[in-house]
Amino acid sequence: MEFDLSKITLIKVIDIVLVALLLFWVFKLLKGGIARNIFIGYLFVFVTYLAVEALHLAILTKILGEFMRWGVLGLIIIFQQEVRHFLQLIGRSTSFQNNAFLKKIYKPIIKDSESQDTLKAVIDSTKAMATAHIGALIVVHKNNDLQRYIETGDEIDSTISKRLIISIFNKNSPLHDGAIIIQNDRIRAVRCMLPISESGTISPNLGFRHRAAIGMSEQNDAAIIVVSEENGEIALVYTRKLFRKLTIVELEEKLLSYFENN
Repeated sequence: MEFDLSKITLIKVIDIVLVALLLFWVFKLLKGGIARNIFIGYLFVFVTYLAVEALHLAILTKILGEFMRWGVLGLIIIFQQEVRHFLQLIGRSTSFQNNAFLKKIYKPIIKDSESQDTLKAVIDSTKAMATAHIGALIVVHKNNDLQRYIETGDEIDSTISKRLIISIFNKNSPLHDGAIIIQNDRIRAVRCMLPISESGTISPNLGFRHRAAIGMSEQNDAAIIVVSEENGEIALVYTRKLFRKLTIVELEEKLLSYFENN
């Protein structure tokens, strides 16, 4: 392969810049850990493939070419969680609900978030459970559909109250395991199973509830409240962001801010 500087055009320069930006975005999205190391390794093999092809090393080009062809399928399998998150980011940025420009053109009448009465009941029950060191995992719907998570638990479709939430998470209750899901101002289900995050950046000091909350936030835009059974610590997770050691006032401020920002 011969390089001719005269063939370099503005379109090709733009193409290279866009590819570089895409690689940087993917690299940033992986957020460290094993996944990032695998990506770097694959990128190194790809650069090597381009080099041996330019040097006309036929056998090595053939071997690396086959690796690249089947390696793409392997990357999709390895990075399925990251690919899903990447597509969700695109979907959110182009949806009517999240795009400021599209909102001006089309304003659908929908209920994007839970009412303040519902959030107040959640906050009051969280305060009581934190004081009593009652472990809890509460998922509060925002925009994304949560039906597949609701189906993993016991559907009750009940009105919300502080006493009901506390009684559900009481350690003597048969319903205290797993999460409760709140949607449309009702407790839709209890004992729900949430996806556990496999991110390598999570502190080893965090337990099952925190990992489940982070895993849930990786797949949708719900807000997840965690109350630690060991020390009564309150945590809030949304859009892959974890806020720990919150006071009840800080929890309320962050919840109201998040749900008001549709």
